[in-house]
Amino acid sequence: MSMSPPIAAERPSCEVSADLASISLIANGESWVTLTAEKLRLSCKCAHCTRARFDERFPDGFPGIAIVEVADLGYGLNISFSDGHNRGIYPESYLATLAES
Repeated sequence: MSMSPPIAAERPSCEVSADLASISLIANGESWVTLTAEKLRLSCKCAHCTRARFDERFPDGFPGIAIVEVADLGYGLNISFSDGHNRGIYPESYLATLAES
């Protein structure tokens, strides 16, 4: 009987803060960065948010917004917010760009 070595637990790709106000993730496979829930919500590029911006109905801010769920899609994250918005998909490259700005 052969025994294989234990598989190391994979480090999580992201962590939501205890107060749900931010998410920390590894940008460009390097260091951890933190993005606020408000910045992510303001940066959503889904069709609904894009249309709201076009129609000049998109809010200037989302004070008190929280991250309520994160789904790892493999190529990016689907983030759900406390205002009920859950359509935004944030590809890894876009998250890295947001972390740099």
